[in-house]
Amino acid sequence: MFQNRFGAVARLAELGCVLAALTLAAATAARADGCPKPSDEIATDRPDVTNSSIVVPVGSLQNENGINLTGRSSGRSIDGSNSRWRLGIAPCLEVLIDLPSYIGTVKSPGASGFFDVAPGIKWQISPLPRKLDLSITAGVALPTGAAEIAGRGAQPYIQLPWSWELHDGWGVSGMFTEFFRPAELSGQHMSEATFVIEKKLTERISMFTEYVGDYPDGARPTQLINSGGLYQITPTQQVDFHVAFGLNRNSPNYIVGLGYSFRVDGLFR
Repeated sequence: MFQNRFGAVARLAELGCVLAALTLAAATAARADGCPKPSDEIATDRPDVTNSSIVVPVGSLQNENGINLTGRSSGRSIDGSNSRWRLGIAPCLEVLIDLPSYIGTVKSPGASGFFDVAPGIKWQISPLPRKLDLSITAGVALPTGAAEIAGRGAQPYIQLPWSWELHDGWGVSGMFTEFFRPAELSGQHMSEATFVIEKKLTERISMFTEYVGDYPDGARPTQLINSGGLYQITPTQQVDFHVAFGLNRNSPNYIVGLGYSFRVDGLFR
């Protein structure tokens, strides 16, 4: 009798697993209809600090690059190529990696070297009502670069980029980020908040103005106003620029940057 009851329970458990799997598959298939597709225009994480709330389509590889000139009271520095690779691996899901960028001083003595390599994963939790898009990104900067440039040890982070499409080409977006540096003796945590107002001037040209605030533990914040624009050469290619100005003494005097991004579709066919 015990074996019969156990067998019945086991069959019910198996049936429950099958029903749960079918329900999950149906929900995933229904949700996939709202995820990005290869026919959509390129949406990049640059030139503003705020990342896109949209992931890349399944089977698409996106390469984003840029170079910046930064001016401070003590001198100038150049960093590049700020390359980020993004690969769509499932509906509304991508993996990404920030390749090591190099920073070098131009005018004054200072540290030069590479930043860390930083892999991550991004899930688009959208679409939501009223054309609101939201994503969550989790990643970690691995200790591969120069410690005086990138810091010590592994540095995990979590981000919540969002965007809201308004009327007549206007839109607002922003991002909340938490950075963690457990290997550092001080400043083990930093919060970052951004807010963007953007306007699509034509089908290919967009402009934006952005506030960026970094708030580290035990140190003064860094605050910037960042403005720029982008031009889509084709639906899968983009050139961009941005100019930022510091709002307090702890911030850079200015940052000027240029970039180029492209996307290759259909890799999983």
